[in-house]
Amino acid sequence: MQLYDDRPSGTVHRARQLRRDAPEPERRLLRALREAFPLLKWRHQVPIGPYFADLLCFSERLVIEVDGDTHATTATADAVRTRFLRQQGYCVIRVANTDVMQNVDGVIATISPSLGEREGARRVSSGKGEGDRSSRNAAP
Repeated sequence: MQLYDDRPSGTVHRARQLRRDAPEPERRLLRALREAFPLLKWRHQVPIGPYFADLLCFSERLVIEVDGDTHATTATADAVRTRFLRQQGYCVIRVANTDVMQNVDGVIATISPSLGEREGARRVSSGKGEGDRSSRNAAP
């Protein structure tokens, strides 16, 4: 469980507010990540130092930032933020709102190689007749 004892006052409230007011591209990507990689835990608007990561997979040390139109004018601040997150041991991937809204499968394909779960991450058994038939028919 994440403890916020060493965080400034209001951090938890701010994170909750950011999650409540999240733009549609963040919500859509979060749903897609949870569907594509169900074995991983995805967190939304997580405080890391003075910043809030849009999407985080802690086990893979991966931060995904969903950038809107305003990020075109904040490139310097984004670079500082990215550098800080990398110093904390996170891999940072930035994706554009328009990419998420127009091609979420392409964004997932771009993110997939950055995950330790690369092989089989998208192949989740539904239990409906999947698997190697020869092993089911083989004699014990």
